[in-house]
Amino acid sequence: MIVCSCNVIREQQIREAAREGLVDVEDIYAHLGCEPNCCQCLPFAAQIIAEETRLAA
Repeated sequence: MIVCSCNVIREQQIREAAREGLVDVEDIYAHLGCEPNCCQCLPFAAQIIAEETRLAA
């Protein structure tokens, strides 16, 4: 599933970055070589990160 249409970032990419220890949305975007544009995806991206963080605990 695409989370960020502006940068074509997929849910799996965010999950993988969160599993690598990145927990800030903007850090993950930078890790993927981009930055948020319209920012409508940020709440969903943060939700994915929180979910992965809970699963890792």
